[in-house]
Amino acid sequence: MTTMPTPETANADASTRETMRSLIKHHAGAGLAFREDRPVPEPRAREVRIRVSKVGICGTDRHIWEWDDWASNRIPVGIITGHEFVGVIDKVGSAVTKYEPGQRVSAEGHLTDGIDYNSRTGNAHIASDTTIFGIDRDGCFADYIVVPEDNVWPVHPDIPDKYAAILDPLGNAVHTVMAAGVSTKTVLISGVGIIGLMAVTVARAAGASRIYCTDINPPRLELAKKLGATDAFDARDDSWIERVRKETYEGVDVLLEMSGAPAAMDQGFRALRNGGTAALLGLPAKSVDFDFNKHIIFKGCTVLGINGRKMWDTWYQMEKLLLSGRLELDDIVTHEFPIEDFERAFETMISGEGIKVLMNVNG
Repeated sequence: MTTMPTPETANADASTRETMRSLIKHHAGAGLAFREDRPVPEPRAREVRIRVSKVGICGTDRHIWEWDDWASNRIPVGIITGHEFVGVIDKVGSAVTKYEPGQRVSAEGHLTDGIDYNSRTGNAHIASDTTIFGIDRDGCFADYIVVPEDNVWPVHPDIPDKYAAILDPLGNAVHTVMAAGVSTKTVLISGVGIIGLMAVTVARAAGASRIYCTDINPPRLELAKKLGATDAFDARDDSWIERVRKETYEGVDVLLEMSGAPAAMDQGFRALRNGGTAALLGLPAKSVDFDFNKHIIFKGCTVLGINGRKMWDTWYQMEKLLLSGRLELDDIVTHEFPIEDFERAFETMISGEGIKVLMNVNG
């Protein structure tokens, strides 16, 4: 049974409560529950407490909602979910030196102690001890979240909350596009879900010469063209591959694989020219039967595995792109709901009616 707020508690100022509103993975099954009895967390010495303004629902949150095999083997029952957010610092720990109450911030959702090899050599995004907000520890679907000082990202005043709340997924798109070096290149984006659509506008802003997209969702393909794709194709018919190879001098320079679908991966590598670059972000649901000889070894291509966002290279790139005005995100961020209406928010996202769906917490 989902516990819903009363009008009085829903409208109360979160800062006056000893407990807070939150969305909890309340049982080993589908759905989340709204609770008002979670204690407001206290920051430790090098942590800040953030009063959450706005949050985004992502694909990981859908997995947790639906309680699929991955979620049931990873997510602890009782955790506060969510990891995409923007908010305002309301309290800092005794040893915090970089931030103060009143600052509007977001945060990198991957946490590490910063002592392993990758953390010490500029690759903390793939640290061996990584944990994640809303998965391994309490997340942001709540009035408050406590974040280590080193994970805080101050939000530029010219970036609105609706964009600042989705820096996490936007960072996935920016990292994938920038790692592949798309400037002046022909690009194929396979899979135009939320991050794939973001990749279209990022690749265009980054100077890609031509952008092709594939998916099985016609409205998303049309939106991809609106965002700057040269052309978009239904992946259920692979006749497009020959056409694209002819238009791009033996194949595209860059493949950005966002779908995780085995058929799309095969098509993408078939469309990639010899010596091209493939950046893989999409996660297959299970092991994939893949022709390494044909697609990688004999093709002589470079394959990049993309995970998360580079800390903090990607964040600086995102800020510069957003401030340039060249990113088109308004058609991607389609819906906003109050957090009390979370069930409708998730239904809108899961049904496909919405693309990027936000929830307002203390906006």
